[in-house]
Amino acid sequence: MRPTGDAAYRDGTGTFHPAQRRVVDGADLHGDTTIAVDACVIGAGAGGAVAAKELAEGGMRVALLEEGRWEDTDSFTARPREMTTRLYRDAGQVATVGRPPILLPLGKAVGGTTLINSGTCFRTPAAVLARWRTELGLEGFTEAELEPWFRRVERELNVVQVPPDLAGRNAAVVRRGVEALGWSGDFLYRNVRGCVGAGVCAFGCPSGAKQHTGVTYVPKAWAAGATTYTGTRAQGIDVRGGAARAVEARTRAGGRLRVACEHVVVAAGAIHTPLLLRRAGLGTGSGWLGRNLSIHPCAAVKAIFEERVEMWRGVPQSYYCDEFADEGFVLEGAAGPPDYIAASIPRSGPEHRALMERYPHMSQFGIMICDVARGRVRAVAGRPQITYDLDPRDVHALQRGIEALCEVYWAAGAREVIVPSPRVPILRDGETRPFAHAPLRAGELTLMAFHPLGTARAGSDPAASVVDGRGRVHGVGGVHVLDGAMVPSALGVNPQITIMALATRAAFAVLGAPAPDEPAPERMAVPRPATPVVA
Repeated sequence: MRPTGDAAYRDGTGTFHPAQRRVVDGADLHGDTTIAVDACVIGAGAGGAVAAKELAEGGMRVALLEEGRWEDTDSFTARPREMTTRLYRDAGQVATVGRPPILLPLGKAVGGTTLINSGTCFRTPAAVLARWRTELGLEGFTEAELEPWFRRVERELNVVQVPPDLAGRNAAVVRRGVEALGWSGDFLYRNVRGCVGAGVCAFGCPSGAKQHTGVTYVPKAWAAGATTYTGTRAQGIDVRGGAARAVEARTRAGGRLRVACEHVVVAAGAIHTPLLLRRAGLGTGSGWLGRNLSIHPCAAVKAIFEERVEMWRGVPQSYYCDEFADEGFVLEGAAGPPDYIAASIPRSGPEHRALMERYPHMSQFGIMICDVARGRVRAVAGRPQITYDLDPRDVHALQRGIEALCEVYWAAGAREVIVPSPRVPILRDGETRPFAHAPLRAGELTLMAFHPLGTARAGSDPAASVVDGRGRVHGVGGVHVLDGAMVPSALGVNPQITIMALATRAAFAVLGAPAPDEPAPERMAVPRPATPVVA
């Protein structure tokens, strides 16, 4: 039995430190370089790092290509404005084109988005797995089949529950409101060792507690002989005779790297994976490549209390409420330091300044919807263009979530509530009338999204999917998609553990190895099933 309680959360021991850091900086690779390995993995995030480690430990020679840099924990300054430009793609300004435009922050470093996410860990809901089996013929996607793969990932990452005293006052006030209303909620499970609640998870963990793939899977891949090539961007996949033969890449120094291999793992994320496959002429037969994009749109509600909340202290995302999961949304913590909060307040001028002066008394919590809408990714002038329009049912779910959070805050004793629309005035004294008389519209919402999925979706039918249930691209040998792109649909919960479990399962299949025998967790979160709302 693997412990998942307070002691396991606070215990900072057990981290892995390899004897050698096997990193080649693309800034040092000039001219033409050719290497030969068994497997080339493109992307060092949730899918790629996992695949690299498991394949290397299984005896394969592995090259791991990463466009971003290797970042030492000691370099994390806890200053959002500094770290955003270093750790995020395009300084955190990736956004969708549509109604409304939605920011979609993506990581760009060894560790990928696991380096800058909130560390929240949920298994794939059973209802979602059932839908995949029914609609896409993914018969192996059952709770029993995936159990050993989830257990392995959770052990590697030390997935444990946030203790109440480290959750922070932001979680405490929301929990107070949730319990006063008699709703369902609990403290989240996260991948940490020795977390101290520094409050800047999204900007690089300065204590080194967050167990992102850059400090867990990648070092173990190094120990097994894998080499990471940073500052290296894959440009194409050489396919001859119906099978992968090599990966062609460009380095930061302007050089060319050719990686001869029999297996190619594409794990560049749901935005960039379909573009790479399309350049290689792979996965296009069904018409689904680059389509089917879900992103879990999110909004945040803020409240002002008489008491001090000090949401810079504690774990930013530490509590959740799943009372309304069957309506298509969950509520999750969304605390942050002052400059992060300042950028998200839908006000300007003196009103914005007055609200920020009350920041020590401010709480913020988020709404995440299981979206009905589906977007598309394609290349325009050599860069990804992400088109996505909210479905009216998604707008309805967001409004219901905002209304629910208002109820929570009033029940918790808030004095004022600020909703994510500049048209709606600051609410006071339990007021909710603006919603009843003027429903929110998509174009006026201030939104973000964090979980792009589905642009190379898995399925048993090559005419209706891009890859099979093991991530193998239909119609070509040796090319695997093992990242969020293969996840068939929105989950309604944070997806990193789903991606990692599927990548682990696929890597073991490549090796021909049996499922591992892993200890059962003492306890894990089991949220209510999240399904898209049908109005």
